[in-house]
Amino acid sequence: MSDPHVKRLRRLDACAVSDALDKLGLTGAVTGIAQRSGEGRVAGRAVTMKVGPGQPPPGPPKHLGCTAIEQAGSDDVIVVEQRSGVEAGCWGGLLTLGAKMRGVAGVVADGPLRDVDEAIAYSFPVWSRSLTSRTARGRVVELGTQVPVTLGAGPNAGGEVTVHPGDYLLADRSAVIVIAAADIERVLEAAEMIVAREAAMAKAILAGTPIGQVMGGNYEHMLENH
Repeated sequence: MSDPHVKRLRRLDACAVSDALDKLGLTGAVTGIAQRSGEGRVAGRAVTMKVGPGQPPPGPPKHLGCTAIEQAGSDDVIVVEQRSGVEAGCWGGLLTLGAKMRGVAGVVADGPLRDVDEAIAYSFPVWSRSLTSRTARGRVVELGTQVPVTLGAGPNAGGEVTVHPGDYLLADRSAVIVIAAADIERVLEAAEMIVAREAAMAKAILAGTPIGQVMGGNYEHMLENH
């Protein structure tokens, strides 16, 4: 691992980073994309892919996802947009195996996942919006790799989130968090502060301090800017 920001991000959970985004007045929390396989959280830099109906990019035919895998490594999360409304897989079993063999940190797909049982068997971390058996062949194509993609943030989460290549992602069972590369340092600092304060509160609760006293004014005002 070569990116120190990724190393720090992997120590945090999605809720703490979501709180940091709130504190800083930023967006980026995406809900409704569920973890389908693998254990624990993943974090890394975004390698992006857009999938939908249309014509593939010019050049020799290439199966969707292969270019993203070839460009990704252990510090990276492959992020797929397939929000066309066509029920067709945007990620599948052989791609999962290829990503695992490449050492990719994980895959986050805002779209349908195929071959979920294979992903589970490979113990490879994959998140997706839905599941399907329907192949991409004849339905959707890869429209671009390393292009801006959009994730739906959920009906009450303030709209959509754009992911640019090289942005930072954190995903666990609570949410997927997108952090613009330009914001990563201040988001990490805010999240680490929040985690430290919550750890002190947990210690106080374990020591017998009444929870109402622990979670009083300090907790309620923790996300305010000072």
